[in-house]
Amino acid sequence: MDHSPPPFFKRGPAPLVRLFFFASLSLALLVIDARFRYVEGMRGWLALGAYPLQRAATAPIELAERISGYLSTQAQLIEDNAELRAKALEYSRDAQRYEAAAAEASELRRLIGAADRIERKSMPAEILYSGRDPFARKVILDRGTQHGVRPGSPVVDEIGVIGQLTRAHAFVSEVTLLTDKDQAIPVQVVRNGLRAIAFGGGSSGLLELRYMAANADIENGDHLVTSGIDGTYPPGLPVASVVRVERDASYTFARVLAQPSAGVERGHYTLVLSSEVRLPPYPEDAAGGERKGAKKPRPKRKDGDGS
Repeated sequence: MDHSPPPFFKRGPAPLVRLFFFASLSLALLVIDARFRYVEGMRGWLALGAYPLQRAATAPIELAERISGYLSTQAQLIEDNAELRAKALEYSRDAQRYEAAAAEASELRRLIGAADRIERKSMPAEILYSGRDPFARKVILDRGTQHGVRPGSPVVDEIGVIGQLTRAHAFVSEVTLLTDKDQAIPVQVVRNGLRAIAFGGGSSGLLELRYMAANADIENGDHLVTSGIDGTYPPGLPVASVVRVERDASYTFARVLAQPSAGVERGHYTLVLSSEVRLPPYPEDAAGGERKGAKKPRPKRKDGDGS
C-alpha cells in the first residue's frame, strides 16, 4: 500500500530556485541568440504563425476605423460640395455683374463717342423702365425739367435716333419711341436723297414710309437718315434701313417697311439732344409783313397845295 502524499502536496524545487533557473536560461538564450542567432528562424516562423491571429484580433478595430473614416469622409465631401456650390453661385453672380458692367461701360464709351460726333448740346440719360401702356412704345428717363430737358428734344443712342421726348416732369421724362404708332419723323434716303416721312408701326416694331409713289426710287437695303427739314432732328442721324418694298399696280402708293437702326427696343443709356436750334429767319411776307391788297396810308397834304 502506497503511503506517499498525493501529487498536490508534493513539492518540487523551491520557487527561488525555479526563478533563478529560468532567469539563467533566459539570459543564456538571449546571449546565444545575440551572438550566434540560432533562434532567428524560429522567431520568423512563430511570427508567421501568429500573424493570422493578430489580423483576426485587429480586424474589428480596422473595420470600425474604416466605417468611421468613410462616414466622416462622406460628411466632409457633402460639406465641401455645398461650400463649392455656394462659391460657384457667388462667382457666377460676380461674373454676371462683371459682364453687365463691361457691357454698360462699352455702351457708355460708345455713347460718349456719339456725343462727340453730334454738334448739338447733349445730356446723358438712363432708361428707368418702359411705359405702362402696353399698346404704346414709350420709355421713362431719369432726367427732367430740373436737369434742363424740355419736351420735343430728340433722343438718340450711340447708333442713331430712338425717339422724341414728349413729356417732361421735374425729375423724370417720357420718350416716345420711333416705333410708336403716333410718332413720325422726316427721313432721307442716303443713296439718292429722296425725302419721306417715316411713321411708327406699333407692335410690329418697324417703320413705314407712307405716301411713297409706286415708282419711287427706293430699294431694299437703303439707309434712311434724318433730313433735318423739321428743325427738330439734326440732319444725317441714322434712323432705319429698308427691309421690304411692296409695289402693286392697282395702288397709287408703294408699301415700304424699314427696320430701326438704333436700339429702340434695347439699350440702357441715351443722349437727350438740345431742342434749341437757331433757324434762319422767315421771309418778311411770312413773318407778318405787308399783305397783298392792303391799302397804303395816304400822304398828308401840305398847306398851300391847291390840289
